[in-house]
Amino acid sequence: MGVKGAETRDRLLDATQELLEAGGYLGAGLNQVIATSGAPRGSLYFHFPGGKDQLVGESVRRAGRAIGSDLESLADSSTSVAEFAEAVLRHLGERLEESGWRKGCPVATVALETASTNDPLQEACSEVYTSWETALRARLAGHPEADDLAVTILALVEGALLLARTHRSTEPLHRVARRIGALVD
Repeated sequence: MGVKGAETRDRLLDATQELLEAGGYLGAGLNQVIATSGAPRGSLYFHFPGGKDQLVGESVRRAGRAIGSDLESLADSSTSVAEFAEAVLRHLGERLEESGWRKGCPVATVALETASTNDPLQEACSEVYTSWETALRARLAGHPEADDLAVTILALVEGALLLARTHRSTEPLHRVARRIGALVD
């Protein structure tokens, strides 16, 4: 694939991610993706012959890798698990606030809308959540309850993002950061 093809593919994925985060699977229609990306309709089917589900699955995985990369960077710059959790929640809160409360979790809405009815998208969402749990578990290495804490922290973060977006306030994220600190000490 040439540079132009790769750029078009990236624009389609960027547009899909933006639409998914703002409106979920149902809010990311193919016509909206084409309009938002500025890509020709034929390009969508050239790059994603599997249609919307392939496009959404790849977008979810791509967004998951980006957040996973952020987690790794924040883990490397944190001295304690509590500091790491606070940095993650601050980062996600800034991302959410800067987007006008549109960019919560790039996976949650798709998972809620499709996990019970669409196996390929359920698998994509599950892969991303598993990768995030793995990153959290690695940061908790040596803690006697690392497996349970990784899932608990992920659930707390997801819930805090939902509340922050709903209330249009980062306060739920700050509160959860404090509770995670208490859990891991």
